[in-house]
Amino acid sequence: MSIINRSLAVLGLVLVTCGATQAQTSKPIKVGVFVAVTGPGSFLGDASKKTFELYTQQFNKNGGVDGRQIELVLYDSKTNPKEAASLARKLIDQDQVDVLIGANTTGEAMAVVPFVEEANIPFIALAGGSVVVDPVKKWVFKTPHTDQMSVEKIYAQLRKEKRSKVALLSGAAGYDQSCRKNAKELSARLGIDIVSDEQHGSGDTDVTTQLTKIRGSGADALIYCGAGAPSALVARNYKQLGLTLPLYMTVGVASQAYIEAAGPAAEGSRVTGSAILAFADMMQDDPIYNVSRSLHDGYVASYKEEPSAFSGYAYDALLLTVEALRRAGTTDKAKVRDALEGLKNIPGVNGIYNFSATDHLGFSADSMWIVEVKDGRYRKVD
Repeated sequence: MSIINRSLAVLGLVLVTCGATQAQTSKPIKVGVFVAVTGPGSFLGDASKKTFELYTQQFNKNGGVDGRQIELVLYDSKTNPKEAASLARKLIDQDQVDVLIGANTTGEAMAVVPFVEEANIPFIALAGGSVVVDPVKKWVFKTPHTDQMSVEKIYAQLRKEKRSKVALLSGAAGYDQSCRKNAKELSARLGIDIVSDEQHGSGDTDVTTQLTKIRGSGADALIYCGAGAPSALVARNYKQLGLTLPLYMTVGVASQAYIEAAGPAAEGSRVTGSAILAFADMMQDDPIYNVSRSLHDGYVASYKEEPSAFSGYAYDALLLTVEALRRAGTTDKAKVRDALEGLKNIPGVNGIYNFSATDHLGFSADSMWIVEVKDGRYRKVD
């Protein structure tokens, strides 16, 4: 082959390689999402879906990730662990997404974990159960405060108010049982006496029997370890029975939808969650104020309603995904996972994220607030 022909051959190879590289780096980044748009957890998933759709558009308007647009591939998991597992498989095998986000409930998240670990794909869960990241799983991260954090925050508040006798009420779901387990295990260490431990079944439409037992237990506070629609039922039955001991809800309830569903019965109940729940009470020098305002103002402008903690979980998951992709400089899954684990001092709606090899949640309970329902809205408890 002549020198000219060899040169042309090399040039052709370079052009083909450059063309392939350019095509690779210009195609959209696929972010696979599955959330509980319908089913018992719909008030979690609806807020998540709205947030993903709105802020994917915003990121893309601002140039995406180093010029690459984000393609959102979103499905409804129907608050069903089996459906969530099936969708995770579909997103990984058929849609070939680069990153996976989803699972509003602990049961869904735990059903998906085995597939994620097998497929070696970064997964950011939106579920509250501490079991999702404790123990640490290589490919699994999460953005919500945990049920354990909720319990610790409530116990600290009760000690502050000189209360020590607690009644627990929980359902059969994965989140409920994780919360119940943590509440019982933490009680002795934190100086709390569990004087009543009642449970209700899935689909129950009345919990007055359990609450009547709690009323006679001598408890001076009630913690509902549950999430979603049952929380409104608990609040209504609580009011119907005329109970006066403080009623605490955990992160599984942190939404305006709880107030709307419970109606007047929600008044006076307390909820643990992100500061976004009572955004009006946030100080401007709070390190997460600006990112919280970005979510709050954009969400209210687009949907004419207040964002929930579940909006914040979705927002942070997308924010962290974009930051990890930028730092990785590629969609190589192992490199994106490593970039996620290396994120430090990233302000989110739920706190300042500092991931590590031993911590895939990345923040403490310090950023969690206790809020109280007053006149149909959440206000911070001092």
